[in-house]
Amino acid sequence: MSQAEKGNDKTYTIIINGRPREVEDHKLTYQQVVHLAFPSDQPDANTIYTVAYANPHGKDGTLVDGQDVVIKSGVSFNVSKTSRS
Repeated sequence: MSQAEKGNDKTYTIIINGRPREVEDHKLTYQQVVHLAFPSDQPDANTIYTVAYANPHGKDGTLVDGQDVVIKSGVSFNVSKTSRS
């Protein structure tokens, strides 16, 4: 359930690949971040996404499939994709 559905109108401004995005969830999963970075991509077993983040309010790190991260405004994500050959 998103923060808006809980009655909390809080939004967070994050940066994904240099572009500001507004999100309502306090936690983002690896899959959500990948979708925000590449919204038109379809899931593909031959594509690998690398997700790194810089958090001005806490730890920096990376995300892999199945992980999530608690966010605050100002968190910056760099998402890159690589094709297996």
